[in-house]
Amino acid sequence: MKKIYYLLLLISVTSFSQEIALLKYSGGGDWYANPTSLPNLIKYCNANINTKIKLKPGTVEPGSPDLLSYPFVHMTGHGNVVFSDADAINLRNYLLAGGFLHIDDNYGMDQYIRKEIKKIFPNNDLVEIPSNHAIFQKPYLFPNGLPKIHEHDGKRPQAFGIFIENKLVLLYTFESDLGDGWEDPEVNNDPIDVREKALKMGANIIHYIFNN
Repeated sequence: MKKIYYLLLLISVTSFSQEIALLKYSGGGDWYANPTSLPNLIKYCNANINTKIKLKPGTVEPGSPDLLSYPFVHMTGHGNVVFSDADAINLRNYLLAGGFLHIDDNYGMDQYIRKEIKKIFPNNDLVEIPSNHAIFQKPYLFPNGLPKIHEHDGKRPQAFGIFIENKLVLLYTFESDLGDGWEDPEVNNDPIDVREKALKMGANIIHYIFNN
């Protein structure tokens, strides 16, 4: 019954508006990192892939009932993350009901977030997403999968996911730092082609959410 309730609530909200949010989590990590990232991604998507997302993203906590107001929730940071049991249950219900969580490691989150993801889905493992998955195919083609945006340590970028009934509900982008390329140009001084690559990958994520 609870799953049906969450599904109906999510459908009723997303059918009338497109709004995305940043996850405000506990644990001391800088959930507020990259403040210009989501606004820039929204502008890019509205201009290039015909979305009509509200220009100002929301902010939502993992245990809040307001989570159900957003078909897409983005999470980033460099440090510690802690989900309470109530947070994990609420996030699980949200994702099972059709919501989507994108976690973008800003270099430093990995050692903390993996165990917190396990709280959400204790019986599901993160799996690497192959380059032929739909999220890398349209509207922009990424034949090699997740692009590298912030070089940092030169390691290979990887996209991991949790799949429920063959649908991707949680995306974890690692060793890429997409948000770096979404920020205002003067923040990181990324070349135009790097920013464009990051924004296109972000547009693919948004496209996947609103079309699957």
